[in-house]
Amino acid sequence: MLMRRSTGFAVTADLPLAPFASDPKRSRGREFPVGNLLSRGPRSAYQRDRDRIIHSIAFRRLRYKTQVFIAPDGDHYRVRLTHSLEVAQIARVIARVLGLDEDLTEALALAHDIGHAPFGHAGEEALNSALTRAGGFCHNAQCLRTLMRLESPYCEHDGLNLTWETLEGLAKHNGPVAEPNWALADLDMRYPFELSTWPSLEAQVAAISDDIAYDNHDIDDGLRAGFLDLDELLAQPIVSDQWREVERRYPRAPMDRKLRELTRSQIGMMVNDVLAETGRRTEGKHSPADIREAGQISACFSPGLAEMERSFKGFMYEKLYNHPDQLTTAERAKTVIAELFVAISQEPVLMDDEWIATMPKEEPDRSRHISDYIAGMTDRYAISCHARIYGRTPEGLRNV
Repeated sequence: MLMRRSTGFAVTADLPLAPFASDPKRSRGREFPVGNLLSRGPRSAYQRDRDRIIHSIAFRRLRYKTQVFIAPDGDHYRVRLTHSLEVAQIARVIARVLGLDEDLTEALALAHDIGHAPFGHAGEEALNSALTRAGGFCHNAQCLRTLMRLESPYCEHDGLNLTWETLEGLAKHNGPVAEPNWALADLDMRYPFELSTWPSLEAQVAAISDDIAYDNHDIDDGLRAGFLDLDELLAQPIVSDQWREVERRYPRAPMDRKLRELTRSQIGMMVNDVLAETGRRTEGKHSPADIREAGQISACFSPGLAEMERSFKGFMYEKLYNHPDQLTTAERAKTVIAELFVAISQEPVLMDDEWIATMPKEEPDRSRHISDYIAGMTDRYAISCHARIYGRTPEGLRNV
């Protein structure tokens, strides 16, 4: 059985890796070759990836990017940054039990939302419309574009120069990609990700952990905002059994504590289900290649829980994500992004100096450059930038 790489400075025993885990000693390397990195600490290749992501400007910007609610006034609502941290926590637990590389799993979980535009999916839709003649906008491809080309703190090369396994996992964390948009296709042409195969099990664990995190934590935010009806929520099949057990164990506890206990119980139940189903699907798998060539997903819910989870997502879309107040706010957010794109297209000098200096002369590169600039904005910077250009502060961009 493969063992985790010893640094020579370890104070705890190495944990065994499963045969189908990604081993940093066998990484396919980086797009731009690097020399000896031991002078910067005894870290594995995937630990370096994780650390580069955490130290990036793009990661810090997630603090002010929409998760469910746009630019919320309340400090307790989740944003892309807190969501990503929650996904990473869940993913590390699953990875540890399955014998996967925890550092690669964490890196994927932390980075998976870096490509989101301001105002979440509303901003993405606006940029996609603005780039109709330039190939469109996809937040997943933008994540790769940001990490490989736009976020460039190094003197030797563009991008963070992450390992192939991290980039591949981000490109395909939702499964094989049959029709990549222009951004992903361009990167894949220069540094192929084998888009027709499944990604590593670490990437699949990060993806299912994303589902577990937002399925449960969005309940908390939805109730806090008053968008979800508690009785309707507790009647959902995926929730009802756990709620009955919470009521049985803590009949006299305050409601807010029981709801937080419900969240913990739900996450635990879903994690255990994923572990059991993934264990079944990985029987007989002896290498990472076996996972990639399996022809089906390997880390997922059992069929019964998957059906309940799909039904629950339908409930959440109806009651929370597509709540009339949410849709109204989203339309206003789209207008802000669309107007920013129009203004900057007409007067590129409205961008920051470094972006003006690198503005391409021809289309579609000019439009894509402007899109990169806007996509990197936080919610609050997009609002202030719009106000500076148009002389007014956009109204109605907060619904909580």
